Amino acid sequence: MSGTVFLVVLFAAALHASWNALVKGGADKAAAMVAVVIGQGLAGAALLPFAPPLDPACWPYLLVGLLLHLGYQLFLIQSYRFGDLTQVYPIARGVSPLLVALCSVLFLDAEFSRAEVLAMAMISIGIGSISLVRRVDGVFQLKAAGLALITGMFIASYSLVDGQGARVGGSALGFFGVLAALDAVVFGLFAHLIRPGLVGRALALKKHLFLGGGASFAAYVLVVWAFTQAPIALVTALRETSIIFALVIGVTVLRERLDLAKVLATAVTLAGALLLRLARL
Repeated sequence: MSGTVFLVVLFAAALHASWNALVKGGADKAAAMVAVVIGQGLAGAALLPFAPPLDPACWPYLLVGLLLHLGYQLFLIQSYRFGDLTQVYPIARGVSPLLVALCSVLFLDAEFSRAEVLAMAMISIGIGSISLVRRVDGVFQLKAAGLALITGMFIASYSLVDGQGARVGGSALGFFGVLAALDAVVFGLFAHLIRPGLVGRALALKKHLFLGGGASFAAYVLVVWAFTQAPIALVTALRETSIIFALVIGVTVLRERLDLAKVLATAVTLAGALLLRLARL
């Protein structure tokens, strides 16, 4: 992984943490999430004219990717119904790099050095261990953990599909632009059918719609571009360092409590990211 790709993915991780903090800080989190997805689609549609034409061979990847993104969004929402953000999010994001690495070895003939394997494991363990931090009442929701694991499987799956699709399509911007626009339409219709009035509330959240949606689109289109430049497993592991940026934002902006367990988990994640960069120097 080149220094340019490394820095781009770190920037994408910071953007990802920023829009998640925006959603978390909102009073109506469901509407905020819908607003971000719709805003992401608007950004994709607006930028499509500037993207080169896609190779038609990528359309199967687009359709499968759309289904996987929808599955991720629906399972993430269900996970948050039963568990806290600090338990669900780290499990979902922590398991995905290891799954992507395993699938890359089994199906894409990828090869990794011992240092890279150790780095990916450290990042996953660092992120996942944050979920062990208990709530004030000491409850850890097993159902939420199970749903979060399934969410992580969707993350790993769409990462692999999007990475391959962008390579086949010949344009990261074009591929994710189309995918984001389709996702906004389908997810918006689904949200309207399940909870009438939710889309209307989402459209009223201009900050989430434009800033959150724009940041979400930029974050992932940069990651999709990185998928075309470096092994998908390494990019996936590095982008999950967004948990570090999320922790910083949570403590400094949202005034969340910082404890030793979170500091240690973040240190392990950061050490993994540094090892990942050094592994191919």
